Amino acid sequence: MFRTLITLGFLACTSLTWADTLTLGASVQLTGPVANTGRYYKDAYEFAVERINASGGITVGGVHHTLALKLLDNQSDVNLSVRQYVQLLSEDKVNLLLGPFASNFVLADSAISEKFQVPMVQGGGASDQIYSRGYRYIFGTLPPASNYFGTTIDTLLKLTPKPSRIALLYADDAFDVSVAQGARAQLSQAGFQTVIDERYTSNTSDFTSLLSRIKSSAVEVVLVAGHETEALNFIRQAKSLSVSPKLYAFTVGVPSADFRQALGNDANYAGGMTAWLPSKSLKDAWFGDAEQFARAYQAKYGYEPDYHAASGVATVEALVRAIEAANSLDPKKVRDALAQVNFPSLYGQISFGATGQISLPQTMIQVQNGKVVAIYGPGGFLGKLQYPMPAWGKR
Repeated sequence: MFRTLITLGFLACTSLTWADTLTLGASVQLTGPVANTGRYYKDAYEFAVERINASGGITVGGVHHTLALKLLDNQSDVNLSVRQYVQLLSEDKVNLLLGPFASNFVLADSAISEKFQVPMVQGGGASDQIYSRGYRYIFGTLPPASNYFGTTIDTLLKLTPKPSRIALLYADDAFDVSVAQGARAQLSQAGFQTVIDERYTSNTSDFTSLLSRIKSSAVEVVLVAGHETEALNFIRQAKSLSVSPKLYAFTVGVPSADFRQALGNDANYAGGMTAWLPSKSLKDAWFGDAEQFARAYQAKYGYEPDYHAASGVATVEALVRAIEAANSLDPKKVRDALAQVNFPSLYGQISFGATGQISLPQTMIQVQNGKVVAIYGPGGFLGKLQYPMPAWGKR
């Protein structure tokens, strides 16, 4: 089992000792099927801790503390992740918790933080189910999954002519089921005809049957709630089968540079959404603004950050703000302070609702000429949607 202890930062004064170390623990997907996204969280946690320590760390009750990370590799295994969170709290005695990637992991792991009454702030799980159980020690920086397609559906309503025949496809995990539940209701309310509403098995590699149905049903718009590898497979197979709806949009992948690199020109016209874009307007106490953060992150790790990275950084910052507000390391006091935090960050305004979940607007995006372009947000159009997509043979 891959296991690492990362201690970052410099000592703000010569009197600091290991007794003054405040350790944040997490189980993260560093290997296994979802490690490509899991790395965002490892890198984001590391970068945030490094920057906060470089600014002097944290002072609690007049005592200076430097932050440390205890990260364990769950190998993309939910059962292992649960055992590792037990280990982090019962054996490793970390002070507070950060989360893993993916809603099904957060659903399982947050039961451990609740049992031990130690707050977990996580930026990797958005499923509404996480927050419907009445748990008090889970906080999240991703907006509700049930509204992930909200701005996409708003965009469809503004198109002339408005499309009418929609396909909704979704994987069978907690996040994607929540996305589909919300999208289904929004599509119905908006007056769209959902001609295909189909759940598929997570990590599927074969969309041939569904694509054939899309083609034969004259579907105009396809909404896909799934994982990045599934989005890649869907587009590759759509090309091979010459399936060309007027638009397709995905919950994940589109904001990522890896997605565009994997598909090359075939990534063009793909729609998606994101809760974060690197804007100068997003100011941050430790990184300056989101543009500065994005440049520094890419320089350090060699790839562009997307909303996963920004969300991960925000979880560390939220814990630091709460510790400072509580002026204590007592988990219950930190938990109460987390429920009250309200501060600007490179990710957006951080303030948790009554259930512990943040509320941030999604922006619809589209890949155009190899770049991510903002299309539609809460205030209306931000850019021009390339619609309808041209047939594969005419690109």
